[in-house]
Amino acid sequence: MPSRTSGRQRFHSGQDVLVYGATGAIGSAAVQLLKSLGANVTAVCGTDHVELVRGLGADRVIDYTTEDFTKDEQKYDVVLDSVGKSSFSQCKPLLKPDGIYISSELGPLAQDPFLALIAPLHGGKKVMFPIPKHDQLMVEYLKKLIESGEFKPVIDRTYPLDQIVEAYRYVEAGQKTGNVVISLEGPR
Repeated sequence: MPSRTSGRQRFHSGQDVLVYGATGAIGSAAVQLLKSLGANVTAVCGTDHVELVRGLGADRVIDYTTEDFTKDEQKYDVVLDSVGKSSFSQCKPLLKPDGIYISSELGPLAQDPFLALIAPLHGGKKVMFPIPKHDQLMVEYLKKLIESGEFKPVIDRTYPLDQIVEAYRYVEAGQKTGNVVISLEGPR
């Protein structure tokens, strides 16, 4: 199992992590990967997807249609906004004293990269801005999880390449669950 290091922070088993947007492509993958690394995962999703998210391994599920996750009493080592619809200021009360907020988006007024730079100067709660990089150990770990069946991508729909515009419209509508796949084989 790879350890994840970024600066002084190291992910370790037993950390409490909240995943907002747990049914999207990023969120559904994050729930499964975090569980494989030993995290205690709280997932945020809508009513229709509570059982799906439990099936992905979430220890606890918050239904955002009935409960405001930003008012949760639990404190987290990491809050991951996989849909980019929250902000550091909204999620800061959820974080433990040295907690980390990560978003898939730039944040309001593109503040997240700036906050990621200045937060370490103040100590305590931080913003991390994810910058993708090639990590051979993680690629091998993902391969092992996929081959063992521990990681199963959530597929909403498959479109042939000639319907890519329709696929894009569906994704942009914001109602997909997991991933939308483009098939290069043509119509079925």
